[in-house]
Amino acid sequence: MDNFSAFLSFMAFVLLLKQILIVDGISDTTKDDGFMGILGAIVDNSSRIGKEESVAMQIAVEDFLNKSNRRLDLKIRNSQGDPLQAALAARSLINTDQVQAILGPQTWEEVSLVAEIGSKSRIPIMSLADATPVWATELCTFLVQASPNKLKQMEAIAAIVQRWEWHQVTIIYEDKDFSAPAVLSHLSDALQEVGAEISHYFAIQPFASSSLSEELQRLKGSQFRVFVVHLSLPVAVELFEKAKIMNMMEKDYVWIIMDPFASLIHSFNASTISSMQGIVGVKSYLPENESRFQDFRYKFRQRFSSEHPEEVNHEPSIFAAQAYDLTWTVTLAMSKKKQGRQQIISNILQSDVDGLSGKINFTGQTIAPAHTFQIINVIGESYIELGFWSDGRGFSETIAGSDAFKSSMNALGQVFWPGGIQGTPKGWSPPTIANPLKIGVPTTATFKQYVEVEVEQDHLGNNIFSYKGLAIDVFKATRQELPFHLPYNFLPFDGTFDALVEQIHLKNFDAAVGSISILANRYQHAEFTAPYTESGLVMIVPVRSRTREKAWLFIKPFTNAMWVLIGATSIYNGFVIWLIERNHCPELKGSISNQVGTLIWLAFSTLFSMNGNKLNSNLSRITMVVWLFMALVITQTYTAKLTSLLTLPQLEPTVVDVFALQNSNAMVGCAGASYISKYLEKVLHFRHNNIKNFSRGDEYAPALRTREVAALFLDLPLAKVFLAENCKSFTMTGPTYKVGGFGFAFPRGSQLLPSVTQAMLKVSENGTFQHLEQNMLASQKCMDTDLEDERLSLRLSPSYFWVLFVFTGGTSSMALAIYIFCAYNSMSMSEHNVIWKLMMAVMKHWGNQRGRFSRKVSDIAQTTPTNSPNATEY
Repeated sequence: MDNFSAFLSFMAFVLLLKQILIVDGISDTTKDDGFMGILGAIVDNSSRIGKEESVAMQIAVEDFLNKSNRRLDLKIRNSQGDPLQAALAARSLINTDQVQAILGPQTWEEVSLVAEIGSKSRIPIMSLADATPVWATELCTFLVQASPNKLKQMEAIAAIVQRWEWHQVTIIYEDKDFSAPAVLSHLSDALQEVGAEISHYFAIQPFASSSLSEELQRLKGSQFRVFVVHLSLPVAVELFEKAKIMNMMEKDYVWIIMDPFASLIHSFNASTISSMQGIVGVKSYLPENESRFQDFRYKFRQRFSSEHPEEVNHEPSIFAAQAYDLTWTVTLAMSKKKQGRQQIISNILQSDVDGLSGKINFTGQTIAPAHTFQIINVIGESYIELGFWSDGRGFSETIAGSDAFKSSMNALGQVFWPGGIQGTPKGWSPPTIANPLKIGVPTTATFKQYVEVEVEQDHLGNNIFSYKGLAIDVFKATRQELPFHLPYNFLPFDGTFDALVEQIHLKNFDAAVGSISILANRYQHAEFTAPYTESGLVMIVPVRSRTREKAWLFIKPFTNAMWVLIGATSIYNGFVIWLIERNHCPELKGSISNQVGTLIWLAFSTLFSMNGNKLNSNLSRITMVVWLFMALVITQTYTAKLTSLLTLPQLEPTVVDVFALQNSNAMVGCAGASYISKYLEKVLHFRHNNIKNFSRGDEYAPALRTREVAALFLDLPLAKVFLAENCKSFTMTGPTYKVGGFGFAFPRGSQLLPSVTQAMLKVSENGTFQHLEQNMLASQKCMDTDLEDERLSLRLSPSYFWVLFVFTGGTSSMALAIYIFCAYNSMSMSEHNVIWKLMMAVMKHWGNQRGRFSRKVSDIAQTTPTNSPNATEY
């Protein structure tokens, strides 16, 4: 009894140990050395990819058995594309079938749930999804990305776009597709590398037929005709069937497809293929000519046609080959005896297998990405193979030999495009009347001569905008030179020119017309036509006016104050000489009118002649000599100044170059919110505090006239307008700094841009632009007046001669004082009394009795002796 109990205990221990080993993933091979274990798979048998994967996995297990005589059970579950069904299938495979690894599913939504279940049981999950997040493999060590990502495919598409010089691409993708963000990001980057961009992102809602028709109609109304399609098989088929009905598979349309759709073209029936004529596809490369693949292909077609007779084509795709290779790789990893689950995944990641689809190896928990793709062209009942594209090598008609690869798709065969054309599609269509070009026009231009937006209200109170100016005229003339009709609508934009260009990038405008400077930083938002104006940045400064020849030119050398002072000094000196010499010269006596005339003649004759009558008094001689010296200096200066006004140029700039402005620490002006301010600071090295920005064009001239700024910097086209309005006050001086001229802005990569640029060049070459510009400048009325302030600043004032005036005035005054002093001392007491009475009379009657004062002077003079016996001669 004890022996029997011991035997039962031993058997129970053995059974328990066996169960523990099975749960831990270690196979009991004592009974059957050829049995390796159980492998699970989750596929979507409702899809073509799932059907191919299922058949390929079964063939791989059979081939491995035939080659190694090792048996493996393959348990396949159908998820029907439902993540919940996939999760239930995974739980059944792990708990019921006790699989050691799971292949699939194909979508990330399914993989995410299966991986969570698998990680808890430490079961390797070999994801066949197009893309698995890096964080997922880092978080779950039992999750392996077993389907190579095809993001390099985006570079192949960009190379095709570059070959035919298309610049705007519309991407059509499936909403809620997890792989779409990565695809869109890589495609956008690849297109930017070749000078193109994604103009529209078009997300399709699966199984929303009415919405699809509406969106296609909207795309049809757009001028862009290059479409890149990233869709699942059923959605893509529906898209092209509707596009065919809507005449979007005609001339000038371009359709480019990628995986997974491109690799399944072979599975379509004739009716579906007929709606896809002219499509260019980029599909994963499959070495179909190798003997191993040919053997697999034969087996696949037999089994596939047997299991899926509803399918019209039984050819394997890249997805069948990848499923075969993955099954073989995992089976090989499990072939080693007594391997735990951790060791199985380690063996998988160390694999180095030559598979049907290429080399199978892993980096981390991710299989090596695909680098070679095949270019196909759908035509007839199937497609033709144009050639290949490989990362880093380019295009080639054959895959063998690196020397055959070229950077351009010109190396490939003839492409047949939608509509049956063999030439290069434009990839765009001009705007239509139903969908005219939306052109933004700035309302904040400082010079209305180039662009002006006026608004009026109709009888209903609606705003009606009108647009005029040179930029508008040039655009209209350019439009007339286009080889096609171009409908358009002008739309006002109240904002800076930079903001207007950004609106083009944001798709709010299709173009912008105005005095828009072509700048490097604006190219990140838009592209520009060739400049329609002269390019350059110039400096405008006030001018010093040279007086023009007029009837009163002779008085211009001296200021008014100078003339008054000369006259006053002459009269004063004449009076002094007359007073001193009157007792010696009978001609200086007589009636009052005669004496006044003599005094005036004596005062001014000394300015023009040194040959006056002989003077008798030393005091008058001294006065005359000093006055003659001053008269000589003044007359010579006057002659020289008058000569210069008659012979020198009329105008000259107040500043000749930038260095003079910088050295004088002068303020300079420019248009506000423009690139000129930065140019002045960073290129011409003006201090930031010395740069004044003006918000309005009418502020420029007053600031220059009042010397608020010493110079103004403007674009050359605007400088012409400014000088036309201010033709006398200012001038251009210094060098012309090379910057971009004015151009029209269009979206980056616009297909319309080359045609508009060519038409604009015709406008310039046939003289139309010159005619428009001359008319615009001729219509500007010069608003300047004579530059009195500048001319006055150039005339000679008393400040230049004050020393001479003081000298001659002081000399005359001293002579007069000496004469009066000596005459007073020689008078008798009665004469002193007479003088005293005379002074009192002057003080008493000066204000309001001038006539009476004159008679009193006459009476006193008659009682005064003519010659005093005590008078002394000097």
